[in-house]
Amino acid sequence: MARKNADAAMNVSEDTIVIKKYANRRLYNTASSSYITLEDLASMVRENVEFAVFDAKSGEDITHSILTQIIMDEEANGEQMLPVSFLRQLISMYGNSMQSMMPSYLEATVTNFREKQSEIREAFEKGMANNPLSAIHETNMAMMRAAAQTFIPGVGGKPATKKAQTDQQDGSNAEIAALREQMAAMQKKLDELGK
Repeated sequence: MARKNADAAMNVSEDTIVIKKYANRRLYNTASSSYITLEDLASMVRENVEFAVFDAKSGEDITHSILTQIIMDEEANGEQMLPVSFLRQLISMYGNSMQSMMPSYLEATVTNFREKQSEIREAFEKGMANNPLSAIHETNMAMMRAAAQTFIPGVGGKPATKKAQTDQQDGSNAEIAALREQMAAMQKKLDELGK
């Protein structure tokens, strides 16, 4: 009964595990009645276990900052997945007029990538024939164009001239060619690591 009252006060569903963070920086899993670590939380994320982290004293939801801390720890421990150029671009979006649309765009992009993960793995194994990354890239670009049109009218509309259409198509072809080169280099590295 006490757990239900605590959960109701913290606005979580019954399926969500409540984690409390104490002033001594320890994390307490109320479902298992045990102290856990950030590594345990990372495992829970990988296993699709829903949880929410609350400051034990104030009751404030601090899940976002805890998940960010997990990412920082993973990046610091040699599991770097976020390129410096991406981090710079992400930081530059703070305070930008497009900042409000970035969370949903990033979430949709990662969801799309995860859904296509098996196709991407197969493409690497088949030597990049029928490249699924180009489909992901096209989906992402279409989402960005739609968002740009929504937030900045006139941007991303139909090109006015035949030359503009040709230039746009050449740019897309160049981007796809660059992605193919990058993927070929990645495949080469994977082949070398596998030896």
